Amino acid sequence: MVNRCWSKAQESRRTVVARAGASEQSNAPRSIPLYNILWAELSEDTHTLTIDYAENLTNVRLRAAKLSISTEPKSSATDDENLFAPAEAIAKWIDTLLSRAYGSAPRQKRAYVLVNPHAGPGGAQEYWNHDVKPIFEAARMPLTIHTTTHSGEALGLVREVDIDQFDIVVPCSGDGLAYEIFNGLASRPDCQRALSTLAVAHIPCGSGNALACNVFGTNKPSLAALAIVKGMPTAIDLASVTQGETRSISFLSQTLGVMAEADLATEHLRWMGEARFFYGALSRILKKKEYPCDLYVKMEVEHKLGVKEHYKRHREGSAATGEAPFVKDAESEVSDPDKQGLPPLKYGTIRDKLPEDWVKVDAEKIGTIFTGNLAYMSSDSLMFNAALLSDGCLDVYLIDGNIPYAKILGLLASLDDNSWMDHPLIKYFKVSAFRIAPKYDDGYISIDGEKMPFEPFQVEVHRGLGLVITKNGGIEAPGPKNWDTVTASQRVMA
Repeated sequence: MVNRCWSKAQESRRTVVARAGASEQSNAPRSIPLYNILWAELSEDTHTLTIDYAENLTNVRLRAAKLSISTEPKSSATDDENLFAPAEAIAKWIDTLLSRAYGSAPRQKRAYVLVNPHAGPGGAQEYWNHDVKPIFEAARMPLTIHTTTHSGEALGLVREVDIDQFDIVVPCSGDGLAYEIFNGLASRPDCQRALSTLAVAHIPCGSGNALACNVFGTNKPSLAALAIVKGMPTAIDLASVTQGETRSISFLSQTLGVMAEADLATEHLRWMGEARFFYGALSRILKKKEYPCDLYVKMEVEHKLGVKEHYKRHREGSAATGEAPFVKDAESEVSDPDKQGLPPLKYGTIRDKLPEDWVKVDAEKIGTIFTGNLAYMSSDSLMFNAALLSDGCLDVYLIDGNIPYAKILGLLASLDDNSWMDHPLIKYFKVSAFRIAPKYDDGYISIDGEKMPFEPFQVEVHRGLGLVITKNGGIEAPGPKNWDTVTASQRVMA
C-alpha cells in the first residue's frame, strides 16, 4: 500500500523575505514561509537580528537553521547588506513577525519529553537528537527530557508529574508510549484536569505512528516537531474499556479477529516497521478465519450514507463558523476539571446488565471487528475514513471471515483509493458504546495496539475528555470518498 498519511491543509504560502547580512555567505534574497519561522530576536550588543526557522532539506525532512542580519548603520549609500532601524522599530517588527508566524498557537510550549529508544525498528534517540530537539530549542521551548528504560515507565512518570509545570507531554516513540501517557494521566486523582490541560504531542518513532498521522498529517519526526511548535491544543475523544474489575483508557482503536492478530501476533517482525501490519492481515485473510462473538452496540449512525452526512455536517459546520473544528469546547464531558476521578460510566461495566436501547449486531461469521477513534491506524492504513477527533463516536467496521479469494484483492485495493468504507464487503457505522463477548476459546484482543486479556469487554466514549496538539485544529485525513457530494434527497433516505 502506498503511503497515505495526508495533510488537508498545505503550508501557508505567506513568506518573509530578508536580505542576508555580512554573516551569510550570500546576500541573495531569501524567502521563508511564515509557518517555518520558529523565533526571532535582536541582539543590541552585536547589532544582529537573528531569525530561527525550519529549513526544508527534502519534502520529508527539516532542520533548524538561522538567518542573521546586521542592524549596524550603513557604511555607505550603496551598502544594502545591513538593515538599519531604531531598536524599537525592529522589536515591533519582530513582534509582528511572531504574531503572524504563530497565529493563535501558543508559543514556547513547555515540554515534558519521553524518549523510548527501543520503539519500533529503533532510532528514536537519534531522531530526537538530530531531527526534533534542535527545532524545539530554536523555538525557545523549555524542555525536560527523560529516556525510558522499560515498558510501563511512562505511565508512572506522568501519574506523578507536576502538570502545572508543562503544557505538553511529548512521546518520542510509537503509539504504545502515547497509550501509557493517556492511561497515566487517567490514573491520577486529578485526572480530568490533567487530561484536559496537558496535551499529548506525538513524535513518530515507532512501527505504528497513528497519532502523529492523524493530528499532523505525517509520520516524519522533523515535520511532526514543527507541527508541535506551531500546533494548537485540541480536544480528543477518549474511551473507557472495562474488563472484569479493570478500567483503562483508549485513544486509538479496539479490535478482535484478523486485525488484532495482524498487530499482536507479529511482534517478532517489528524490524519490518509498518509493513508488518499489512503482512499480518493479508496472511490471515487468506486463511478465511472466523471469530464468532456476541456484539451489542449503542448505535448512533447506522448506515454508510448517514455516516457521510454526519461527517459532512461536522466539517461544514466548522467551516461556516471559521473556527478550528474540534478545539476544546463546552460539549466536552469535562464539565468540572477539578472533580476527582474519571467521568462516571453511563452504561456501567461489562459486568452490568445490558442497556435496553442497545442493539445486537450479527457477528457469528465475523473475520474482523475493528472500532476506531481516529482515521489512520498507521501511515499507510486509512481504515476509518469518517472518523472525527471529537464527535462523541467510535467508527466501527465489520468484515466476514469467509471472503471469496477473488474479492480479496479488490478489498485491499480500496484502501489505496479511499473507497474502503464504500466497499460492499464492509459494514460501517458509528456507535457511542459497545460490548463484545468472544464465542471461541482463545485469541487476541487489541486496545490501541496493546494486548488485553481474552475475555468480554465493554467500551464507552467520553467526548472531548483528552487533549492533543494538532496542526490545524482537526483530523488530518481526507474523509470518506465523495463526502462533500451528499445530496438533500440522499440525506432524507439516510
